[in-house]
Amino acid sequence: LFRVIFLKSSYMPHDEGLKYLSSFQPFKVLATEAITGKALEADIYNAIPTEKVDGTCCYVTTYKGQPYLWARMDRKPNKQAEKRFKRFLYSLEDYNKGFFKPLYNSKRRSKVNIGPILVENGWVPVEKNSKQYCWHSSVVNYEAEIALVLKHHADPGLLEISPVPLSEILEQTLELIGTNINANPYGLGSKKQPVHLLVPHGAFEIKNPPTLKQTDIVSWFEGCNEGKVEGIVWHCRDGCLIKLHRHHLGLHWPLAETYLNSQPVVISFNRTKYDCDFEPKSLFHRFSNLDGRRFDRLKDIKFDA
Repeated sequence: LFRVIFLKSSYMPHDEGLKYLSSFQPFKVLATEAITGKALEADIYNAIPTEKVDGTCCYVTTYKGQPYLWARMDRKPNKQAEKRFKRFLYSLEDYNKGFFKPLYNSKRRSKVNIGPILVENGWVPVEKNSKQYCWHSSVVNYEAEIALVLKHHADPGLLEISPVPLSEILEQTLELIGTNINANPYGLGSKKQPVHLLVPHGAFEIKNPPTLKQTDIVSWFEGCNEGKVEGIVWHCRDGCLIKLHRHHLGLHWPLAETYLNSQPVVISFNRTKYDCDFEPKSLFHRFSNLDGRRFDRLKDIKFDA
């Protein structure tokens, strides 16, 4: 949203695309008060503000003739590459020049269903028994062609966890959240009973957003219950997605209490609709046993022994 400056530091805030660099990046990113030209071109003032959910990005597209979940490829540099990149960063003469926060367009991920192209662009299909992407595979059932999704219920102020046909979220990006993702900022599940869910990008529209002044946004983050989120993503009419993270304003994340965890949640899972047997230890089996149950918060969800 805002122009940013790079300041020398041993700390680097979390950023999905830069996770593997965070251990040695010698700067942090801070927003200035000037809105980027690209944000203005995208008509940010008429965009839809949504909650930025803290997880890892996923994508649903066709693979092997059916809808498949794809994960961001986890690629880390070897030691020599780390050293070369460090030398490159320290060779930069001016960390304090203004830079535009990169934007990405949601349209770039649509209608791309050729495996090799997706892999080249950092996506990999999540197989049923994948060990590397086991938490991703726990939220999809390819036999029933469904995914476990967290979204708004029809009743205002209520969240819902339910199975959603993969065909309904085809060519969409989503965020995987849960016990073993990003240190679990929402307190989902436990080590013995991990819980993971998919959240479609843009699912949680902000009802009372701040104005596009930095001081107002900071006040909103710090003083409003709805502002207890990782950040804001504005969905523009031309497909551009523009984000602002709390860290860009020097604010702390994660929080002890989050807005997502302040809302009640109901489980809607009628297993009679699916002509397959869910494995007893799977999330699908466990959530189906909670059909109709309501919890005060996401972190209160517990599976029966």
